[in-house]
Amino acid sequence: MPINVDRIWRDIEAIAGFNETTPSVGYSRPTFSPAWRQARDYVIAQAEATGCQTRIDAAGNVHARPRDLPSDAPAWLSGSHIDSVPTGGKYDGVAGVVAPLEILRAAREDAKPIALELIIFAEEEGTTFGLGMLGSRAWVGELTADDLAKVRSTSGQNYLEAGREHGVRPDDLPRERFNRSAYIGLVEIHIEQGPDLWNLRSPIAIVSSIAGRRQYRVAFHGVANHAGATSMRTRKDALAAAAPIIIQVEAMARDLSPQTVATVGRIDCRPNAINVIPERVNFTIDLRSPNDALLAEGHERITKYVMQSAERREMRCELTMTEDQPAMQLDQTICARLKRAAGEVSMAVSGALHDAAILAPQVPTAMIFVASKDGISHNPEEFSRVEDIAAAATVLQNGISGEPSP
Repeated sequence: MPINVDRIWRDIEAIAGFNETTPSVGYSRPTFSPAWRQARDYVIAQAEATGCQTRIDAAGNVHARPRDLPSDAPAWLSGSHIDSVPTGGKYDGVAGVVAPLEILRAAREDAKPIALELIIFAEEEGTTFGLGMLGSRAWVGELTADDLAKVRSTSGQNYLEAGREHGVRPDDLPRERFNRSAYIGLVEIHIEQGPDLWNLRSPIAIVSSIAGRRQYRVAFHGVANHAGATSMRTRKDALAAAAPIIIQVEAMARDLSPQTVATVGRIDCRPNAINVIPERVNFTIDLRSPNDALLAEGHERITKYVMQSAERREMRCELTMTEDQPAMQLDQTICARLKRAAGEVSMAVSGALHDAAILAPQVPTAMIFVASKDGISHNPEEFSRVEDIAAAATVLQNGISGEPSP
């Protein structure tokens, strides 16, 4: 039975309906929110209706595999995430969940056994707890229960507290850690989140590597004072100390390489009043590159910019690196296998980080990109053709058929 485009579309629309905001301002599904739980339960129900046995591991990730596939039989792993950034798009993560779900349906209808396990990774985006890919990192043992107890949502709950009613079980994390012998390989389908495929009029590409990422928190401590009565000479303005760094970070990325990007995405200014000099400013830096040496050079420059600004203004500051994820080469054997299944298809590098990068050191891993209209993502205007998602599902379906190992 071929992949059914209409069913994929129905799944995407159904998941989009589980939303904390109205469609006019995008799609919001924070991890462990009611909308996220409804979307997760929808996928679980669909998988069970197609003959799958489902479980939730101790880190909060969902697994679904055919009931007729022995529990000790090695399987291919495929999936993505259903959590979203605030007012995000309809396809980010979701495309990589509904594609293997449809493969499982098609195999059931054909009465053909398929060694495929669907996975929904918990908290991929990082917007709920301030750190991304928590579910996959905890599953492979990169994060412990103590680590998960330290990351908190804006409501003050840590990951373990918020996830308890959704299946997170910290005491079971060591016992349920990722088992390499249980899996043949991982293939994650994801929208490109860039314009290349759309501009080339190519529906899909095989991803050969994923850029590395370093993230930082920066804090400047100034002195709050009256905006009218404090001379420019005596001010300790925390926002003025942060401002040149933001410009320097942007210029640095352009200077390092065309593939290097840097973003200041969050700023908290206090007391945030029109007539008060800022006393404290916190902001984030997100640095990405497919080259680890350039990430290291970027780190040195960021450190220099922050220290120089603090010294120049005689101001206390803190620079904390919150994430250090190296660039990741994906498994070339699986990439070649998918390329054979796809025929004429291009290769790509992912500038965005994905759960696939966390699994890649543990198991042979590859990705399939789906074209994104104008490269827009994390935005209500995000769009990918459902026919292209179906094409990616077909490539995965054909690529994992046959011999059991890559």
